[in-house]
Amino acid sequence: MSQFMLFDSSSADNEEELKKLDEKIAYAEENLGESEVHEAHLAKALYFIRISDKEKALEQLLLTEGKTISVSQKMDLVFYTLQLAFFYMDFDLVSKNIDKAKKLFEEGGDWERKNRLKVYEGLYCMATRNFNKAASLFLDSISTFTTYEIFPYETLIFYTVLTSIITLDRVSLKQKVVDAPEILTVLGKIPFLSEFLNSWYECQYKAFFSAFAGMAEQIKLDHYLYPHFRFYMREVRTVVYSQFLESYKSVTVEAMAKAFGVSVDFIDQELSRFIAAGKLHCKIDNVAGVVETNRPDAKNTLYQATIKQGDFLLNRIQKLSRVIDL
Repeated sequence: MSQFMLFDSSSADNEEELKKLDEKIAYAEENLGESEVHEAHLAKALYFIRISDKEKALEQLLLTEGKTISVSQKMDLVFYTLQLAFFYMDFDLVSKNIDKAKKLFEEGGDWERKNRLKVYEGLYCMATRNFNKAASLFLDSISTFTTYEIFPYETLIFYTVLTSIITLDRVSLKQKVVDAPEILTVLGKIPFLSEFLNSWYECQYKAFFSAFAGMAEQIKLDHYLYPHFRFYMREVRTVVYSQFLESYKSVTVEAMAKAFGVSVDFIDQELSRFIAAGKLHCKIDNVAGVVETNRPDAKNTLYQATIKQGDFLLNRIQKLSRVIDL
C-alpha cells in the first residue's frame, strides 16, 4: 500500500507542511467552492496517512467527510479509511467502514466502486477466517479488479486460489478456478501456485505435497494469512485427505503414505489427529494396517432429521389440541 510510507523528515519540515495545508484549507473555505474545500481537507488527511499518524488521519478523514456532498467522494474517503485500517490490522474499524460503505451505496454510487468494495470485503473475510465468503467475493472481483491500492492483481489470484481450494467442491473449482482464463494467465507467475492447484485437482498427491511445502513459506510471509497459518494448513490437509479417501472403502496406510510421498508413521499420526477432531470420517485398523472409510449417508441423515422434526411437530400439535379442548 503505497499510501503508507513513513515520511522521513524533520519535525520542522512537518510543521511547515502542516502550516501550508492549513493555509490552503483556510483560503479554499474563504474564496473557493465546495469541491476545492473538499480537496484541501483531503490533502491534509493524506498527509497524516503518509506520515503514519493514524489518529489524526482518521480525525481529518471524518472532518473531510463533513465537507463532502458527493456520494462517490464519500466512498473514496471510506476506502482511505479502510486502507489505513488494514495497514494497522484494525478489523473492528474495517468492519464498521464496510457497513458504512454499503449504506452509502444505498444512496447511489457507481459499479466501479462497488466492485472495489468487494475486494476490501473479501480481504476482511479472509483476514477474519471467513474463507468461504472471501472466496466468493474474490471470484466475483477477478474480471473487474481495479483495487491496486491494496495489492496487485497477482495477489488477488493468489488469495482466490487459496480460499477456493478449501471451500469449493470439485465441479465448482474446475469451472471457476482451474479453467478460468483470467486465473490461467497469471497462475504461472506465482511460485508453486500452479502445481499446488493442478496437482490437487488431478489427484497427484505426491506433487501436491511438494508444492504445498513451497506454498507454506509464501503464506507465512503474507501479512493477512500468517495469523491463520496453522488453521489453513490443517484445512488444506483435511480437504486433500478427504478427497483421497473418497475413492476407497478401505486402503492400506502404506499405500496412502506412498501416494503422498511420506512415511507410514507420518500418515498414521496425521489421520489419527484428524479423525479425533472429527475432520475425517474413517477409522484406522492398526492390526491390519488399513484405513476404513465410514462416510455418513447424506440421504439417511436427512431422513432421520425429517423424522425427528415430524415427531416434534406432532407433539406440538397434540399439546395444542389439549389446550383447545380445555
